[in-house]
Amino acid sequence: MESIRAESVVKSFGNARALDGITLHVEPGELFFLLGASGCGKTTLLRCIAGLETPTSGAIFFGDRDVTNLAPHKREAAMVFQSYALWPHLTVGQNIAFGLEERRVPKPEISRRVEEALAMVQLAGFGDRAIDQMSGGQQQRVSLARALVVRPKCLLLDEPLSNLDAQLRVEMRREIRRIVKENGLTGIYVTHDQEEALAMADRMAVLTRGAIGQIGTPEQIYRSPRSAYVANFIGETNLIPAVVIESGDGFTLTKTAAGPLIGRVSDPDWSPVPGEDVRISVRPEAWRLHKEDGDNAVTGNIVERSYLGQRIQYWVRTDAGRQQVVELNPHIIHEPGEAEILLYARHDDVVVLKV
Repeated sequence: MESIRAESVVKSFGNARALDGITLHVEPGELFFLLGASGCGKTTLLRCIAGLETPTSGAIFFGDRDVTNLAPHKREAAMVFQSYALWPHLTVGQNIAFGLEERRVPKPEISRRVEEALAMVQLAGFGDRAIDQMSGGQQQRVSLARALVVRPKCLLLDEPLSNLDAQLRVEMRREIRRIVKENGLTGIYVTHDQEEALAMADRMAVLTRGAIGQIGTPEQIYRSPRSAYVANFIGETNLIPAVVIESGDGFTLTKTAAGPLIGRVSDPDWSPVPGEDVRISVRPEAWRLHKEDGDNAVTGNIVERSYLGQRIQYWVRTDAGRQQVVELNPHIIHEPGEAEILLYARHDDVVVLKV
């Protein structure tokens, strides 16, 4: 296991700055995700870590080694690409063996290590198959085996599941996490898929415009976003304009078009002041739709609903805008056009954010 550090990394392409002084530390054995919209810099950062791009300034460390200007094959890291990058004219075994042959490993050891790598990805006995005889999920496993066969300390993955269908993606999520943990690897995984990141990551960094918006565990990022961008990017949320009335004792009272809402501030470095414009974030599942008394009551009318089996998704028109509400395992199904209803949200489920 080896830690990976980026310190004040800047990467420019002409006048365009793709990375704007990024600093992060990935712990040994951690599966760390780089997450963000297209063009946010996540793949550029991964390529700098892999050695496929050289930072304009700043440094990359693997453990205590400064690898900023070290060739990719000398970093003891292996990369898995979105496109698999497999050679169709070679067999599965030959694709996996390629990196070992380049390193001039003796043939008997190559054969043994190829079989070990195939077993790791649950493809034992597939070495003689042609690549075009393998399904998409199997080809991704071959790509993983090719990375693992060189016994890297770090595994770098660039949107490896984006070409697979939904069911295969779910299966491969578990497989990749198992491989990283069982082999004692430090993994950095790039994706724009929020669900993938929430399901797999030990920690994640949400990037925006070449900078880090927030770093934390999946629960920290989802439950306590520190900006409207992060709240809106990770999962779905309702964002409500508000003005601070007063703040203290861990909670902030705000005024919205639908009435007062009390919530918590997730950013420890920010203290909102009375009169300040803010945004309120309420996750759809945090709104409770029933007739009992509760916190943060908002009046509205159901205008649309979608039945999704274990949950029902409602859209409720309120004076603070249209709210998305998700009820899990609902016992009562409400219909659009019913009489006025009340939404409630616990103070702890309402997050107050900077504008």
